[in-house]
Amino acid sequence: MAEIKMNLPSMGESIFECTILNWLVKEGDTVAVDDMVLEVATDKIDTEIGSSHAGKIVKFLIKPGEVAAIGKPYCIIESDGEAIHEETAAEELEENISEIEAQISKPKGKTASDKFFSPLVLSIAKKEGISKSALGQIDGSGMHGRVTKDDILAYVKKGNKGNTFKLQKEEFTAGEDTVIEMDRLRMMISDRMISSKRTAAHVASFHETDMTPIVRWRENNKDAFFKKYGEKITFTPILIEAVAKAIRHFPMINIQVDVPRIIKKGDINIGMAVALPDGNLIVPVIHHADQYDLADLAKKVNDLASRARNNKLRPDELMGGTYTISNIGMFGNLAGTPIIMQPQVAIMAFGKIAKRASVIETPEGDTIGIRQKMVISHSYDHRVVDGSLGGLFVKQVSDNLEHFDTHRVI
Repeated sequence: MAEIKMNLPSMGESIFECTILNWLVKEGDTVAVDDMVLEVATDKIDTEIGSSHAGKIVKFLIKPGEVAAIGKPYCIIESDGEAIHEETAAEELEENISEIEAQISKPKGKTASDKFFSPLVLSIAKKEGISKSALGQIDGSGMHGRVTKDDILAYVKKGNKGNTFKLQKEEFTAGEDTVIEMDRLRMMISDRMISSKRTAAHVASFHETDMTPIVRWRENNKDAFFKKYGEKITFTPILIEAVAKAIRHFPMINIQVDVPRIIKKGDINIGMAVALPDGNLIVPVIHHADQYDLADLAKKVNDLASRARNNKLRPDELMGGTYTISNIGMFGNLAGTPIIMQPQVAIMAFGKIAKRASVIETPEGDTIGIRQKMVISHSYDHRVVDGSLGGLFVKQVSDNLEHFDTHRVI
């Protein structure tokens, strides 16, 4: 038997640390592989960690309430596997991460300052202007009465908001300047966006697409689609289908850079940006997106979007993306230039579908008609994606949409 350090697993490409919530086992307990042993929280999801080895838990290395880097050892287990003696890179990173004071979740009856709140809950509270004392009055549905994301959103929905500045639409009030501290998630987003701009040479290509056939097809089939599959058919799965098909034609858009190497990815895993109720953004990934038919793709899109907004995603559903899309048309935007999600090399934004007067070519000559048009924006890394590839790819996506089979059987 050997003593092995089990490390915190990756929980998504944009997650570098987590907060320990609760141990689900005790020191001395025997566990099997994949038995849930630890509950953690990140800025995007709360999740449980499964044991990577079978054996007896010897010692906990992290306490509830502590912030730990991904990759850091969290416990020692006695197992038949080989012992790990070398210091991991995550342990080196640990020196640069300040730990918060341990706050152990306990049953109700404690003051607000004694209770533990996950980073996600604190982020929502700060944005909504909910004080720490007010947080302590919320009835939590989590383990030991812990306040969950759903709890605080329900509290906000009832109108229990503070008076601090919020990102949503509000009336301007003249007066003194207001200083707003950036929360931890906003700081992380800032760092990653700046890092991506520094890493990748961002350029963009645009293409206007005639979505009229798709708009008509969806309008004519949405009720039958829902009746048959129990799912709403939105534009998003249609857009993802078009992108996946285009990647098959231009696989060099489905790459990653590891200087001085270019890694051509073997799978087409498409991330889709989802806006959360608290204003933040999360990007769940549809793995093997090219292998789904439209009905299954619609189910997958709806499921991921729903669970993303309810903090129910698994860590593996945030990992492995090879290309990302963002449907900015949902916010009424015509076009945009999104920032690439590293280590990918491109990202596509789909604008608002709007009626426009357009020239229509007919056998009798050109005429003017009303068409449903959409602008597609394609940002790509000019270090490895030339203008010809970037432009041809967005045109291929547009062609796939304009030649959508409107006679397909749902």
